[in-house]
Amino acid sequence: MKPISEHQPSEACVTCPSRQGRLQKLGLRVDDSDFVIALAGNPNTGKTTVFNALTGLRMHTGNWPGKTVGRAEGGFSYEGKKYRMIDLPGTYSLLSASPDEEVARSFLLFGRPDVTVMVVDASCMERNLNLVLQVLQITRRAVLCLNLMDEARAHGLEIDTRNLARDLGVPVVPCAARSGEGIADLLKEISLMAARADDPLPRKLPLDVRGLTQALDKVEADLLEVFPRLAQPRWVALRLLEGDREIIDAVQSGEIGNLVEERAMPQV
Repeated sequence: MKPISEHQPSEACVTCPSRQGRLQKLGLRVDDSDFVIALAGNPNTGKTTVFNALTGLRMHTGNWPGKTVGRAEGGFSYEGKKYRMIDLPGTYSLLSASPDEEVARSFLLFGRPDVTVMVVDASCMERNLNLVLQVLQITRRAVLCLNLMDEARAHGLEIDTRNLARDLGVPVVPCAARSGEGIADLLKEISLMAARADDPLPRKLPLDVRGLTQALDKVEADLLEVFPRLAQPRWVALRLLEGDREIIDAVQSGEIGNLVEERAMPQV
């Protein structure tokens, strides 16, 4: 891996209005990257260690615009492509309204990274998979980094990564980032996912609670009437029904509409 600063960005990447408008307004340095990667996960999963292993400690720090929540971003290159990685705040959920959770969810939904790497603790999978399933509701391009495999083995745990990947519908890479185990495989999977021409279909949670479906159908139809290309309209409709203030504001202010326009632009 080489630091991004050793490469000159292509003119197409620098001038792409979708990338400039969508991500730089979030305070990110993306004009010298081909792909933007989000790193998400619960606290204490070794997420920062994974970030450091991929970026080699070449990072920039600051706060998210309008927030006191810290932001770390770094870069690396792999097989001729340049990647900008954003270390999202550690969070247990995307559904409540803490500042960390709002930042993580907003970036995944509105920033629309090219790939989301979900870091989980292999020694306590049950607790971590709650966030994984939530992330898979709002992004299709994801890779699961099964970190702390050394601790899982020390506890006598064995994980069937092949069946886990099949059940979730995303690549699963076992890692022990402190020693570098699995990092090369993780880089490969990130690269493959970023370059995919099709639209992957990871596991989605069914929203078939009695009495909810009809209301969801109505709100979703209203959203699509105004924003025909809206990403994840079912999920947005659910958050509106639950009174999610951030999503309500995004619809009322037109931020959802801006997302639609940016999605329609060609990507580099």
